[in-house]
This record gives sequence, structure tokens and C-alpha cells, in this order.
Amino acid sequence: MNIHGLKLFYHVATTGSFTKAAELLCISQPAVSSQIKRFEHEIGVQLFKQQGRGVVLTEFGKALAEKAQHFMALEQHIKSFVEDYRLAKAGDLHIVATYLPANFLIPKWAAAFKAMNEHVNLMITTTNTKDAFEQLIHYKADIAIYGGGISERPKEIWWEEIYEDELWFVVSPHHRYAHQTITLIEMFQEPFIMREKGSSMREHLFSLCQTYQVEPPKIALQFNGINETIRSVIAGYGANFISSLAVREYVESGQLARVIIKDIHPVKHKISICTRKNEKQNLLVQNFIETIKRSL
Repeated sequence: MNIHGLKLFYHVATTGSFTKAAELLCISQPAVSSQIKRFEHEIGVQLFKQQGRGVVLTEFGKALAEKAQHFMALEQHIKSFVEDYRLAKAGDLHIVATYLPANFLIPKWAAAFKAMNEHVNLMITTTNTKDAFEQLIHYKADIAIYGGGISERPKEIWWEEIYEDELWFVVSPHHRYAHQTITLIEMFQEPFIMREKGSSMREHLFSLCQTYQVEPPKIALQFNGINETIRSVIAGYGANFISSLAVREYVESGQLARVIIKDIHPVKHKISICTRKNEKQNLLVQNFIETIKRSL
């Protein structure tokens, strides 16, 4: 079927006049008449009949006009859908993140983004560093948000550091070092509760040992999850070196206590936005990154 002919027919039917339809479409009235006749010939059914000095729809013409109205509405919806996607008002955005940004930063960023982009389908996956980068590199994610060191980043990605999170030594509020200022050597006499080998917090801890040339502490308990680590310290055993993002509420509520270490520089945990290198970012990705930057 000639879709252009159907559209011309619809405009004649809704305006009730070949002349008015021609004016609306900015073409000549004879051109409209000629194309309507061609359309009638194509479908093999008469659409208009003469009445006085004008024309009216046949019964089939009335039925087709109703169908054409649905078609025109659908066409407009499709145009709006394409335009919304082009202008980043709709579509899918896949974000993969490591634990700290996924739990303590992204919820706020996602809420701000959705408030301005309600029709965007935002999908967020929490995983480890290795899997986050693999998903990004293999086009299973559009953005990776990652907390960790430069050495862990593959050469295939571009990153921008957006947030610095200070790492704290924390103990139970009943611990003898709670709220105290001590030396690093004294701190490392305590048993530590840490994440598994390869975790960024554990790497930061051992890097601190190398920087200040002290013996590393004994890792007395090891967990795969950060919440289990925190709960064990709250329960009264050992110490932890951990992101302030993860424990700030516990410290402020008195469930954990900080230990201040003399003569060392604050240790920072950097959080970065990562995308594929040498690839033009689509508007959804650009808008989400801008939302993050506005919120910082």
C-alpha cells in the first residue's frame, strides 16, 4: 500500500476538502486530487463520492479514515520515540559498579538522573572489579563505576576520577583504642578483619605497610562481604581499615569508633567513571555522567 497516498487521504478526510488538505500540506489542489485518484485505483475501492459541489466519504472511506487515524497516531508515537531516544529521553542504560559506589553513591545519582529522565530504563549491576571491566569491554555495560587503583584498569578503557573517599581505621566503641591517637605500629599489633585477597581495601592496607615500612597486621578473620566485616568489628573483635563511605553512619551513631594514626598522610580511595576508550559516548551515557558531576 502507498503510505503517502493513505496520509493524503487522511488529511482530505479530516479537513473535509481537497483544497484545505492541499493548503495544509503546502501542495497544489490538483496534485492532491490526482494522488487520491491514484490511491483509489491502487486499492480498488472508491473513497469519495460527489455531493453537490463537493465530495463526501463513502462508507468504506469513513471506515478507512478511522483506521488511518490510528495509523497516524502510531506514526507520531514512533516519531516521538525516535526523537526521545535521540535526545536521550528514553532507552536503556546499563551500569556496572563495584560494591562501594553501587551501595553508597549510585543510588543518589540514579535518583537524580531518573527524576529528569523518567522513561530511561536504568539497569545497575553490582559486581567485582574484574567482572565490571569485562562487562564494559564486551559491550554488556555502557558505564563502569569503579573504586580502586590505576594498576587494575585495562588499557581498553577510559576513566575519569570523580570522587576521593578517605580510608579509616575503625574498632568497636569499647575497644581500648577507640577514639585514641596512636602509632601505626601500635595499630598493627591488633588482629584485623578484612575482605578477601585482591580486595581494594586489603591492597590499600598492605600498601600502607610498604610506604611506612612496618610489619603488616595479622588478618585474623576474612570475609567476602563488606557488611560481614563491619558487623564482626561492631561485635567487638579486632580492627578494620575501610572506606569512610561504608562506615560513616556506624561511626556517627556510635556503633564503631575511629582510631587516629600519628604521622601518616590520609589514605584516599579513588572512585572513577569508566567507558570504552576511543568510542563516542551516546547521549544517555553523557547525560548520566553529567548528572554525577553536578551532584558532586
